Amino acid sequence: IHGVKVAYPSNGADLKGLLKSAYYDPNPVVMFEHKGLYWSKIKGTESARAIEPDENYVIPFGKASIALEASLLDSIQSTVVVITYGMGVHWALQAAKQFTDRIEIVDLRTLNPWDEETVMDRVKAHGRCMVITEEVLRNSFAEALAGRIQRECFSWLDAPVEIIGSEKLPAIPLNAYLEKAMLPNAEKVAQSMDMLLNY
Repeated sequence: IHGVKVAYPSNGADLKGLLKSAYYDPNPVVMFEHKGLYWSKIKGTESARAIEPDENYVIPFGKASIALEASLLDSIQSTVVVITYGMGVHWALQAAKQFTDRIEIVDLRTLNPWDEETVMDRVKAHGRCMVITEEVLRNSFAEALAGRIQRECFSWLDAPVEIIGSEKLPAIPLNAYLEKAMLPNAEKVAQSMDMLLNY
């Protein structure tokens, strides 16, 4: 929807900084949050308890952050850049522990506007890209983003853009075990990372 800004923070400090931006912005802003990040209740989300950098800081809309940097010094080993937001950042951080210095994670923080310059620069630097989302892939933001990356960075890509999202079900199950099976997780992400690194 044109004119509506969309934020999806992955940690408390980003939430506060983006909430301040929303307060000062004259446009309507929608803020999404993953329930598992409240008090960092889910294993592997401890980094969601981020410390605010400054009392008066504000995070501008459309500015991504690098949650994890990969080493580009070794030209023999392939590397992957992961574009994600919200809970996807924590799934990617957990999965990346298996691939030291070979995974870079870009936290979008906002979906509209999104940081196109950072995303395209990082994809061109690595040549392999994965997009992680919590939503079902069909007609999703992540699918549109992956298509845009594929089109804009085609000459730099060494593999097709990989997309990971939720299983296609009519609704999110109330049962905790079914909900866990439906959503992406660190294990699923690690399998896709391994496949992409060895493409």
